Amino acid sequence: MTNVLRYPLHSISPERIRDLQEKYPNASVQIELRDEPAEGGLSEKSFWDLIALLDWKQTGNDNAIIEPVVAALAKAPLRHIYDFKDILSQKLYLLDTAEHARHIGQGAYQEDAAAFSEDGFLFARCAAVANGKEAWEAARKKPQKMPKDLEFAPLLRIANEAHRRMKGTALRYVSAYSVETFSNRQGWQDSSAAA
Repeated sequence: MTNVLRYPLHSISPERIRDLQEKYPNASVQIELRDEPAEGGLSEKSFWDLIALLDWKQTGNDNAIIEPVVAALAKAPLRHIYDFKDILSQKLYLLDTAEHARHIGQGAYQEDAAAFSEDGFLFARCAAVANGKEAWEAARKKPQKMPKDLEFAPLLRIANEAHRRMKGTALRYVSAYSVETFSNRQGWQDSSAAA
C-alpha cells in the first residue's frame, strides 16, 4: 500500500523525520518541487533580469563579466541563490538534447563523432542562457539557433560565488535538474549516445 504524506518542507522538524523513520522504516522519500517558487522566491522574470546584468564589456575577464550577478545575488535573500541555481539547471536541462548538440558549431554532436565533448556541450548551453531570455527561447524552439562556437562555463559559478560571499562557505546544494550532458534522457532518446 502506498501512502502520500504532505508536509510543507519548512515544517518538518528532525523529530518528525525520526517519527516517520520509525513508523515507515522501509519507505522512500520523494520531494516535489513546484515550477513556480512560492512567495518570496526568485521569479523567472527576476532570473532573466539577473542574467541581463552580465557585463559583456568585460569580455576576456570572466570574473568581471559575472560580478554584477554575483553581487546582486549575494545581497538578495539566501533563498534566491538556491532558486537561481534551480532555474538555471532547468534552462540547461531543456537544451540538453541531441538536436541542440548538433547545432553548436565545431565539435557538434554526430552519431559517429568522437570529437564531441560533454563538457563543451554543457558550456555551449550556458552560452545560450547567458545570451538572455530571447536568445534562449529561440534556441529552445529551434535548435539551429544555438550559439555557434561559443561557451560560457562561468555561468555555473554564479550561485556558488554568491553563497561564498554571503555565508563564507561553499554552496552544498543539488539543483532541481541535472545539468550534465545526457541527463535529459527524453532529449537523447533517438540518439545512440543515450545509453
